[in-house]
Amino acid sequence: MKFSFDRQLKIQDPNGPSSLLGGLESVETPDDSTVIFNLKRKNDQTFPGVLASAAGPIVDEDVFDADKITENQDIVDGKAFAGPYTIDGFKFNELITYKANPDYKGFIEPAKTETVQMKYYSDANNMKLDVQENTIDVAWRSLSATDVEDLGKNEDLKVHKGPGGEIRYIVFNMDTMPFGAKTDNADEKKSLAVRQAMADSVDRQAIASQVYKDTFTPLYSHVPDGLPGADEPLKSEYGDGQGGADVDKAKKALKDAGVKTPVTLNLQYNPDHYGPSSGDEYALVKDQLDKTGLFKVNLQSTEWVQYSKDRTDDAYPMYQLGWFPDYSDADNYLVPFFYDTDETPSFLANHYRDKTMNKELNAQSSIDDKGKRADALKKIQGQLAEELPTLPLLQGNQIAVSGKDVKGVDDTLDPAFQFRLALLSK
Repeated sequence: MKFSFDRQLKIQDPNGPSSLLGGLESVETPDDSTVIFNLKRKNDQTFPGVLASAAGPIVDEDVFDADKITENQDIVDGKAFAGPYTIDGFKFNELITYKANPDYKGFIEPAKTETVQMKYYSDANNMKLDVQENTIDVAWRSLSATDVEDLGKNEDLKVHKGPGGEIRYIVFNMDTMPFGAKTDNADEKKSLAVRQAMADSVDRQAIASQVYKDTFTPLYSHVPDGLPGADEPLKSEYGDGQGGADVDKAKKALKDAGVKTPVTLNLQYNPDHYGPSSGDEYALVKDQLDKTGLFKVNLQSTEWVQYSKDRTDDAYPMYQLGWFPDYSDADNYLVPFFYDTDETPSFLANHYRDKTMNKELNAQSSIDDKGKRADALKKIQGQLAEELPTLPLLQGNQIAVSGKDVKGVDDTLDPAFQFRLALLSK
């Protein structure tokens, strides 16, 4: 237990879950059956959720390295599995074969299906074709809205929808974006004006309707609608005040800061990780910004394996990200992104660091009064709306498509936001 948490805090992989452990001071194991978590925040309301998230799994110290990422094949060869399934076959980014674990002793019931194969697709069109032809039993994530609509008309298939929690947003690298801290013409006031003018110029509803056929909805905050404490400060603060764009307001924000237009924006997106509609989504974002006459957008894409490395290496001045929550709490949309210290770097790694924000994020997690905590969360969202380290765009539902003979899909599309293979059967 101690090894697993100490390891994550030591490695701090920017694409891993270590940013969820910002509230963990240390772990003690005084004997073989006792674990003591020493927390930085008194009365932390979120730590139980963290333990149930991707930051919580306990790993085998005889197989996993203590201070670096362990190679995939070493994990498979070491048979380091304690869940409902073991890995019986593995080919990176192509196929994993799971086999029911006869030694499983967890809290959920044992796997209902002896063998499950998980296939990875670089092209969602191929995944659509395979579920349509019954080559695979379940397709999850990355299908376009058009694909989901089309597959829903197939009498042999069923479209499953679960609680929404996924969000889409643009990340600003505070060092390398226009007028960023490490650019030749660094100017904090101008940099903020660029972000604000972009917020004034995007039409989220158009993106949701035209690209995603309203399977996504506009997101006007850094916390999605429906969670306790969620607010919508971006809706009233930017654009026309009703959620739409306002070019005149964007123009004024740039003019008041002394920014000459058009401003060149180098915007990066990923074509494979968030589904085939990402290209259409960002083409529309580019079109909306270009049409203002205030921006000139250079739009580029990179596939996920390289993209996930580049984004934390300051390769992109501004770029697309999405988020699938680790646990159902506003904290999970705030702390991993915006709590940033030397000891606990943020997941975004975009050089946004604010001492007041760190203090407020720490404080909210310890408030046990629901009303007072909601007020604290709204205050945080208000500050983020003013500073805009990211630009929220959309939030969406969990969607899976399966054959009608597959059972258990609806059971796993729940607010835990984890697809549990052990629940599936035919």
